[in-house]
Amino acid sequence: IAAADSEFSSPYLAKCEKKCCLYIVIAGDRGLAGGYNSNILKAVEADAEGREYCVLPIGKKAVEYFERHKIRILTDSFAIAGDISVSDCFEISRLVCQKFLEGAFDEIRIAFTQFISMLTQTAIILPVLPFDAEPPEPGHEHQSLMLYEPDSAAVFDAIIPEYLAGVVYGALCESVASEQGARRTAMDSATKNAGEMIEHLNLYYNRARQAAITQEITEIVAGADAES
Repeated sequence: IAAADSEFSSPYLAKCEKKCCLYIVIAGDRGLAGGYNSNILKAVEADAEGREYCVLPIGKKAVEYFERHKIRILTDSFAIAGDISVSDCFEISRLVCQKFLEGAFDEIRIAFTQFISMLTQTAIILPVLPFDAEPPEPGHEHQSLMLYEPDSAAVFDAIIPEYLAGVVYGALCESVASEQGARRTAMDSATKNAGEMIEHLNLYYNRARQAAITQEITEIVAGADAES
């Protein structure tokens, strides 16, 4: 849309100055998932260093972390990541778009864990708003075969919340898959470690038992020799 109109403008397009950033942070509700929760929270800390920011946490671990560190929370209505639905993603989108237009913050980023494989997951910080698209110079517009009613700006502003809801839902799906992969890997490692510990303790127990039996036999033989 922006490429077809040199005079196109929207509050969702990039501004020169960015003062405050909102992070939509997706973490888990439970632990025992290896570095799944800590990695995404550390990534947000590193990305937000030196800037003013607030958060919209999704997941109990994210809510607890930011409350403990006294970070401004936009809302904690989505604290249970396991209960988030598609309609919740649209509600999140409407809320953050409204606050964005009101000037509560001028940048939105989503922090989530990208699922690569069952063994590999990566913490990602994805900028979503504002868009960095620049209108073309006069005379260099792309010809569009589409007509927009009532106008291109109204259509653009109307589809942004839909777009953002889709991005949030996609990030949530990636994070859920990543959490399951991380938890499976962590539990598999814990099971192997427990098995090795059991083997070690069994060996230690057998050695101690053998030493006790040997000691007892030695004492019996010594007593018999003394009597004779």
